[in-house]
Amino acid sequence: MSIGLKKIKKVLVTGYQGFLGKNLCTALSLRENVQVLQIGSSHTVDQLHEALAQADLIYHLAGVNRPESPEEFVRGNVDLTASMTSFLERTNQPTPIIFSSSIQADLDNPYGRSKRMAESVLLDHSKATQAKICIYRFPNIFGKWSRPDYNTVVATFCYNIARDLEITIGDPDKVLELVYIDDVVVELLRHLEGHAHQADGYGSIQRTFRVTLGELASKIRSFREIRDSLLIPDLSEVFTRFLHATYLSFLPSDGFGSHVKLFKDDRGWLFELIKSDQFGQIFVSKTHPGITRGNHFHNSKIEKFCVIQGRGTIRFRLMGEKDVISYHVNDGSISIVDIPPGYTHSIENSGSEEMICLFWANTIFDPKNPDTFYREVQA
Repeated sequence: MSIGLKKIKKVLVTGYQGFLGKNLCTALSLRENVQVLQIGSSHTVDQLHEALAQADLIYHLAGVNRPESPEEFVRGNVDLTASMTSFLERTNQPTPIIFSSSIQADLDNPYGRSKRMAESVLLDHSKATQAKICIYRFPNIFGKWSRPDYNTVVATFCYNIARDLEITIGDPDKVLELVYIDDVVVELLRHLEGHAHQADGYGSIQRTFRVTLGELASKIRSFREIRDSLLIPDLSEVFTRFLHATYLSFLPSDGFGSHVKLFKDDRGWLFELIKSDQFGQIFVSKTHPGITRGNHFHNSKIEKFCVIQGRGTIRFRLMGEKDVISYHVNDGSISIVDIPPGYTHSIENSGSEEMICLFWANTIFDPKNPDTFYREVQA
């Protein structure tokens, strides 16, 4: 069964300043019926005890995974947990506890042993007090606010590649199991409604991802190349979408923007905004008054035009026919106009000011097979 606290007033989060803690506390802060109590490494034992005495639910996320000495594993992971459970037992408080452990608890290394020992402390505490416990052995968590050279190799790769720094890949074929931070937070929040995935004291995350180190580095490098290629990867693939979001969270603060390549001529200018093998491409043009663009048709390609500044007239003529169809568009009543195949079409700036238009095409322009054939609309 899940812990199932439906009317929680006060929730304690230890390790609130960490990667997982920051994401969880942010999510909890959006809930009107929750007051978050935060305990970190700078707080005293008395402050910890005060928070424990008030808490209706405890997310125990504090721990040590990069200590200066192996002994700190025990102090940070085992002793802290034992101190918390001892206080709860002395004060007769069977407060539910959700604990962040690691898949390394199965391994015979100092970190894994300390996590396994902390789990035992909690399970013994549950047997002695009937307090509800849920332990999560998380794989490598990735996402926004993680720390390079600390939390996960994903953070390190994203940070370095975003800054054109070198990355080290020991074994490109090594397989990683990853879980996305938002999936973790969603699962942890399920305890507030009593719907967490739990059995025998252990919780589970329903969705994880497996990727090799080499594949991971290649994907992240492809995100770096978007600035030049404008080619967005297939974001319908869930892992790619999550990884891309993580990469963007590591952009340097002075590197959010990038200049576009403007194609200028006597008509005005045009630039490509974004491209995708899945949804085609978007581009933008500025056209001087009285100037007409287009006068061509496509066999299969479809487009959409949207004037967002100024006034324009979009004209169509079905190939083989004489009648011309006109659509008058302007920024006072913005509309999107479909460009069907088989119609030669044009767009004229029919106003007295510059006209800016957004264009979408369902395929990326291929100069070897442009599917674009010149024919005047007004023959």
